[in-house]
Amino acid sequence: MASDTPAVQKRPDAIAATTSIVAIAGWIVPGLGHLLLGRWGRAVFLLLAVGGLALVGFAMRGELFARESGDPFGALGFFADACSGAFYFLPRVMHWAGPDVSRAAGDYGTRFLAAAGVVNLLGVLDACGIALGRKR
Repeated sequence: MASDTPAVQKRPDAIAATTSIVAIAGWIVPGLGHLLLGRWGRAVFLLLAVGGLALVGFAMRGELFARESGDPFGALGFFADACSGAFYFLPRVMHWAGPDVSRAAGDYGTRFLAAAGVVNLLGVLDACGIALGRKR
């Protein structure tokens, strides 16, 4: 039996506001965007993946890319680092030992930090797709 009541549809401005909130929350705290959408499994996975990559990078004393590098690859590295959200600001607050580029491990740590940002960016894009109704 078909229902006579029309399906409730969200207005475009409400969808845009929800998507913006999900994107900002997911950028600041990895997985929070999925958590707001009720996707617990993805939220936990993203938090563990981004957090794990960032913490391994910090433990290897990787270096965060500088904002004003003047180099296209440095700018791309800064963008990748900044996409890791709260994990980008963690070493500044915790006053960690800083980078150690005299060892190869420091260079690998730098890559782990950039990879954390890329994984979080992919998570934010996934959460936005879910909020917009393009994904399930």
